[in-house]
Amino acid sequence: MFGLDEILAELYAEGRKANDETAEEIIARLEAMKNYIPSSERARKEYCYVLLKEYRTYLRDRAGGSKG
Repeated sequence: MFGLDEILAELYAEGRKANDETAEEIIARLEAMKNYIPSSERARKEYCYVLLKEYRTYLRDRAGGSKG
């Protein structure tokens, strides 16, 4: 997905929590960057789930520092 890293960084800087509202915001921002997001409700729910998981990982990595 084009721009996902930047979006996650922006949301982190805004102090956004990892919740359904944030997942929808990630999708909205991805769509604004011309990423294709399927329109079916089921597909969008799956995208929300995966994007929220990615954002939680991002938050955890920032809180605990990078391991590597």
